Amino acid sequence: MNLNIFKTRKQRAKKMLIELKNLFPNTKTMLVYTNSWELLVSVVLSAQCTDKRVNMVTQMLFKKYKKLDDYLKVSQEEFEKDIFSTGFYRNKAKNILAAAKIVKNNFNGKVPHTMDELLTIPGVARKTANVIQGQAFGISEGMAVDTHVRRFAIKFDLTNNTNPVKIEKDLMELVPQEDWHFFSSSLVRYGQEICPANKHSCETHPLSKIYPKAGNIWPKSK
Repeated sequence: MNLNIFKTRKQRAKKMLIELKNLFPNTKTMLVYTNSWELLVSVVLSAQCTDKRVNMVTQMLFKKYKKLDDYLKVSQEEFEKDIFSTGFYRNKAKNILAAAKIVKNNFNGKVPHTMDELLTIPGVARKTANVIQGQAFGISEGMAVDTHVRRFAIKFDLTNNTNPVKIEKDLMELVPQEDWHFFSSSLVRYGQEICPANKHSCETHPLSKIYPKAGNIWPKSK
């Protein structure tokens, strides 16, 4: 990458970070959970589903399944019914129940905190692992790049890539490591509360004032 472009992007990311901290001083996932296992379940359920819907489902789910061992006793068919409204329920049920066995047998019933260990759990990819690390353990080994983060990274010209893994690498070079989790989490909030994915006028949005061209950029889907 051209050095001047890199410096410009890094300065832009710095300004965005400052503005995001003003907008969301206490950024935290909107998912409701009480421990790291419930967070893992919630994040897996959130794939292609709104946090609001996930919270509606887990409100009942976490009352029915209070301990990790409860997930080891339920049939996949029953669990699919419990999470049906989150979509892709068969695959999600399969992954969550398999994850419960792995956490129980390989990690003494506790969700691990390293990236390498988290990636051995069914249903957990880098994005999920980054969320769990940041929210449950305050650790940043990477940045969670969901559809919002991907959209804004392109929209604000912080990357030349469209692949989430490559975007993650680019953003990690622009943002200080201590802010990796906050930057991605706050961009998710920004997408949920200020600049949704549907096409609209966003020239007056807070981050668009930092990079006015962003007001007319609508990244294509994956």
